[in-house]
Amino acid sequence: MDLFSSVDPVAAISLGALAVAIVVSCTIRLHVGFLAISLAWLVGVYVAGMSAREVMAGFPARLFLTLAGVTLLFSMAQLNGTLDRIAHRAVSYARGNVGVMPMMFFLLAFLLASIGPGNIAATAIIAPMSMAVAGQVGVPAFLMAIMTGMGANAGSLSPIAPTGVIVNGVMEQFGMGGYELYNYLNNMMAHTVVVFTAYFAFGGLKLLGRYHEGAVDVPSSDGTDAVDDAGAVTFSQTHLVTLAVIATLIVSVIFFDVDVGLGAFAGAVLLSLLKAGDELEAVKIMPWRVIMMVCGVTVLIEVLGQTGGLDLFTDLIERPAAIAPTFIMAASTGFISIYSSTSGVVLPAFLPTVAELGQRLSVEPIALASAMNVGGHLVDVSPLSTLGALCMAAAHPSVDTRDLFNKLMAWGLSMTVVGGLVSWLLFSVLGIGV
Repeated sequence: MDLFSSVDPVAAISLGALAVAIVVSCTIRLHVGFLAISLAWLVGVYVAGMSAREVMAGFPARLFLTLAGVTLLFSMAQLNGTLDRIAHRAVSYARGNVGVMPMMFFLLAFLLASIGPGNIAATAIIAPMSMAVAGQVGVPAFLMAIMTGMGANAGSLSPIAPTGVIVNGVMEQFGMGGYELYNYLNNMMAHTVVVFTAYFAFGGLKLLGRYHEGAVDVPSSDGTDAVDDAGAVTFSQTHLVTLAVIATLIVSVIFFDVDVGLGAFAGAVLLSLLKAGDELEAVKIMPWRVIMMVCGVTVLIEVLGQTGGLDLFTDLIERPAAIAPTFIMAASTGFISIYSSTSGVVLPAFLPTVAELGQRLSVEPIALASAMNVGGHLVDVSPLSTLGALCMAAAHPSVDTRDLFNKLMAWGLSMTVVGGLVSWLLFSVLGIGV
């Protein structure tokens, strides 16, 4: 009662606006980013007495440019078939071992997500290939789906991937900068442990003793032939130029502290000048909905920070989190993420509380942040999420889609608890990556 009796009404209203945005994101197909901006304006100007200019100052211009630059460059690489060629080359390394193929697709999805396209784009590229191969060689569709989706999610927090940019940008904005590598490795470790444990427990071990004779037909996401008549993967000058630009960007970001967003814009311009990519077509497939969702929610979070709503939010989650901080935060973000956007809504709402919450609970802030990141992402292969839906859509015609839906739904729901347990074990008990 003491907490609620002393609450500032302005803080309560601003936090209520965030609650409305989260509920809408879970229940209605309304763009929550645009709603968040509208709520930020109403609360900021007409409740908190801020000026419209002060509200607009909360728009994350740097985050927007970084997301736009990265997604533009890798949309161009996707359209010109470069990413397909990488995928086709990787399939040949399985050498017919049926049990190795899902592992190869996990690794491929992980690498593609890590080098820049992110988890959704990587799954969109890999799922049609992996699910088609699963039908041809006899791998259960459920096993291939979780290996593909979890592989993409394992690489989602790469510092040059869209979700990694979002997470790192939000954390830096609220006093938690410099944890890019921790975020990436902690998330990768948790996803790898969970999915490989499940893979071997649910039949993957038996698959290792089987071999597929003959060729495997691997479709291309861009509709072009990625292999020649002899079955060899073909790389044209366009693909080689694109690979060189991507490699240069990665090296520049890691070793020369180049801003990833501005560097990606430069790379996209270079591809256009060299006739290796079409920026006009790439702009059409960029994830503008997610970009504006993140930016809109961030504007609302900024208003919360100035009105005391963020402190009130921290107060509300402090008491339940005190029981088992990493478990509670992972399970909470995971449950909401089943129905809402992980990178667009859930993490931008929860991550700003990390620094203050860690101090109050005497817990390393990076442990709480890792728990939120892991919990929010582990559930994303449910059929209600984009990754699970992509795998469902790409399932082989022989697959019972209702059965696959039920299994993926059970997987997603169970990951709320599994995410909590794994986060508690890795980040609290063992202190790994903290």
